[in-house]
Amino acid sequence: VQLQAFGGGLVQAGGSLRLSCAASGRTFNYYAVGWFRQAPGEEREFVAASTWSGRNIIYADSAKGRFTVSGDNAKATVNLQMSSLKPDDTAVYYCAAGPLRTLQGDLGTPHWRDYEYWGQGTQVTVSS
Repeated sequence: VQLQAFGGGLVQAGGSLRLSCAASGRTFNYYAVGWFRQAPGEEREFVAASTWSGRNIIYADSAKGRFTVSGDNAKATVNLQMSSLKPDDTAVYYCAAGPLRTLQGDLGTPHWRDYEYWGQGTQVTVSS
């Protein structure tokens, strides 16, 4: 599975950005797709995850109410619409493919170590 994330950029606080993750490879839909982010000096943290159809969505508390995942399995693309952005959202955002079991809410927050395939990351910078 190969992944490519794009759509990052510079935005003012309160603004919006839409990130997209495109997959290639025949077996991409056997995996969940996760969004993670990493700010300088910080550990990579979970943002959201779903199937490639945009179902079984899980959000980190920091994303709930502001970020929305949508997916198109036929196009092998998942989008992360981010609104009401804050300077604290500044980070490199990655999409990754991992086990579908990570979408089971009773297993806790998905961890980046559970995800096997990674895109190259896209920078999101939110200015105050």
